[in-house]
Amino acid sequence: MDSVRPFLFENLDIRGALVRLGPAWRQMQAGRGYADAARNLLGELTAVTAIVGSNLKTPGRLTFHLQGHGPVRMLVVDCDEQLRLRGLAKAPPDLAPAPLSVLLGDGRLALTLDTNATRQPYQSIVPLVGDSVAKVFEHYLVQSEQAPARLWLMADAGHACGLFLQKLPNADERDADGWNRIQQLAATIAAAELALPAETLLTRLFAEEDVRLFKARAVTYHCPRNEEKVLVMLRSLGRAELEATLAEHGEIVINDDICNQEYRYGAEVLDQLFAPPDRTLH
Repeated sequence: MDSVRPFLFENLDIRGALVRLGPAWRQMQAGRGYADAARNLLGELTAVTAIVGSNLKTPGRLTFHLQGHGPVRMLVVDCDEQLRLRGLAKAPPDLAPAPLSVLLGDGRLALTLDTNATRQPYQSIVPLVGDSVAKVFEHYLVQSEQAPARLWLMADAGHACGLFLQKLPNADERDADGWNRIQQLAATIAAAELALPAETLLTRLFAEEDVRLFKARAVTYHCPRNEEKVLVMLRSLGRAELEATLAEHGEIVINDDICNQEYRYGAEVLDQLFAPPDRTLH
């Protein structure tokens, strides 16, 4: 099952989470034709978005947007309070592997949180600091939550996975060496091991520690066609603009990039959206 599985080191005041995505991740990249380098970056961003989304104190739609001046123009992933994901990468189809600083260039990370509690979405924009998606988010989480955090991420054609650790306020009082010890144990992980079941992985990494594993939260890919939303947008453009587009191109084509879907309309859409023009009899 695609899921996020939180856990807690009982005696250390250190928490964590494991995310393991298979079918949902494969659905997100289906038909995109991404180069491996772009696909893997998007997969890592997808994994960390699921982790952060599962920890939100206020339910809402969370969006992470990485943008820069390198060959990878944009990475965006969002999820709602039900951990339903969608996302995309914009990069050349022949993109070669390179450090994140080369692929994104002088970029930034933007977080947007849209909740019912506020009229305007909350937004935070920070420079990209770090040579990997994991390092960028470690820096971001330390700055935003004022608590040390570590991430290990992996993505390939079949899986997008991650391990998250965070030091809580009383960790040093519980065990002065605890945070250092847990980091060193986690650092022994091989990328392929991140796809293991939670029980197996945590036992392998932290055999001597007392770990409480909580119930998994299901994660899904969710990007259904929304004809009604597209028609509302077309109606807002007005009949004259749609007629001009039809006259020039013969049809109206709307591309939903984030869901990789296309909507096509001919002249019949005018009568569907607008009352037929009045006719004057002579």
